[in-house]
Amino acid sequence: MTTITTGPLTERPPALDPRPSTRDARPSTRDARPPAPNAPLDTPVARAPLPQAHPDARGIDHAAATRAVTDLLAALGHDARGPHLAETPRRVADALAELLTPRPFTLTTFPNDEGYDQLVLVRDVPFHSLCEHHLLPFHGVAHIAYLPGERIVGLSKLARVLHHFARDLQVQERLTQQVADLLQDRLAPRGVGVVLQAEHMCMALRGVQVSGSRTVTSALHGALREDARTREEFFALAGLQ
Repeated sequence: MTTITTGPLTERPPALDPRPSTRDARPSTRDARPPAPNAPLDTPVARAPLPQAHPDARGIDHAAATRAVTDLLAALGHDARGPHLAETPRRVADALAELLTPRPFTLTTFPNDEGYDQLVLVRDVPFHSLCEHHLLPFHGVAHIAYLPGERIVGLSKLARVLHHFARDLQVQERLTQQVADLLQDRLAPRGVGVVLQAEHMCMALRGVQVSGSRTVTSALHGALREDARTREEFFALAGLQ
């Protein structure tokens, strides 16, 4: 994985059940593989959607979270009993629960009957997540590509995998790797490439207060990591060269 922090861009780059669910699923030895880190995968690969996610699924205690926000406001010198702040603790707790709860979906795949053997790329996928160091947002775009093997995946599911992992306390490096690892593990392609470009509010609003800079991270598997021409094609199609 590489991490590059760039200056302000004059032009924006042309912006789970994450288990392949298939209409004609074939038996696979990959079904016995363990789930990817931090992903609620607890059923065989490619057979069923993620269990319905609920705000309490990760142990979120709404009452305790609401009390904690009330205490935080008091510690910061604000009276949460005032008319404008009376509902703020509940709203903040609800907002954080929503931002930290992945949405269920099915990673739908299909047989690669035509034997397509070139890159499939979805670029400029918007995303946002929460920095686990400051609980401030980071947001940007992702470019996600894979080199098909025996199966192809529904295109929208590439974005859903990203959004699934983004609904967590994250660092950009881990988020990039999680998306690439899951696609490589669940889809069994000949290669995967993921690039994230994001602006971090923990840099823009506090500390160094640099607004407009973007951090670029990449994670590559298979041919996209090992073959220079395939890697260059991915970066070129993603508008990164």
